[in-house]
Amino acid sequence: MDLQAEITAAPDLNKIRKKKKNKISRRENNWRGWLFIGPYAIIFSIFILVPVVLAVILSFTNFNAIEFPKFVGFLNYITILTNDAEFMKYVLPNTIIYAVVVGIGGYILSFILAWALCNLTKPVRTVFALILYSPSMTTGVAMTVLWKVIFSGDQSGLLNSWLMELGVITEPVLWLTDARFLLPIVIIIGLWSSMGIGFLSMIAGILNTDASLYEAASIDGITNRFQEMVYITIPQMKPQMLFAAVMAIVGAFQNGMISSMLVGNPSPGYASQLLVNHIEDYGFLRYEMGYAAAISVVLLLIVQLFSKGANALLTDKDPYGKASAKKKSSLLGERSVIK
Repeated sequence: MDLQAEITAAPDLNKIRKKKKNKISRRENNWRGWLFIGPYAIIFSIFILVPVVLAVILSFTNFNAIEFPKFVGFLNYITILTNDAEFMKYVLPNTIIYAVVVGIGGYILSFILAWALCNLTKPVRTVFALILYSPSMTTGVAMTVLWKVIFSGDQSGLLNSWLMELGVITEPVLWLTDARFLLPIVIIIGLWSSMGIGFLSMIAGILNTDASLYEAASIDGITNRFQEMVYITIPQMKPQMLFAAVMAIVGAFQNGMISSMLVGNPSPGYASQLLVNHIEDYGFLRYEMGYAAAISVVLLLIVQLFSKGANALLTDKDPYGKASAKKKSSLLGERSVIK
């Protein structure tokens, strides 16, 4: 009987040993995982998480950057909605108009240009991709050198000179001081500089579409490039399109540099004042840090709302309404843009 009991107990001991080994291996894997994500977690916490948390905390205070913050509750948010006439009359409408035109318009323009470039040969595509992408990297320099010369309010301004030669105007127009023209000028420059990372991700998505799908579609009756784009290209590159949409939304709402560099902050008559400019005005010019933090929280919520909308539109869903688990990397094959 003892021998039989030892034989039956042996498998139990093996199971216990295996469980102990599995626990040890899991602990080792967990430790290695934390080691790999540790540097990113530290950088993310220092430069993103902590500033966001501090901004939310400061938004409930009266803080002038010199004295210790004083808790005021929701007073800053009530002031935004009830007492800040510039915010409700100029800043918020300007920001929404700019974000809709530059965000959606730049997104559509990025896709059209990316699709057009992908129909070119590789050397030509690379050159034009670099040309279209470069404004997103040189916006600050171009603002000082190029656009101020174009929209200069005297006869030496390029736009005034061209229009006077064509007989459209008889005297120079003060483009950068007239409130009627400021927001359209900022929108034009925003569209010009909107071909950024999202544009490159769209090119990568189009180039990495399976060529066999186009061959099968031609057999099934697809006869032109437009039908290929609608029925094959767009459905196959939704992850890249979602990434580009989020980047376009964030870029549109955070782009306040154009107005500041062209006409200063605040802009004449608040004609081109955006939320980012309003935050800079109150935070770094008036030193009302608590109120500026409240505006930044409002901006964060608006960006989050628009991002959720883009995610709902471009994320594939299964019949039960849940997001599909099949995801492709938003930057998959992006190196093919340069090759």
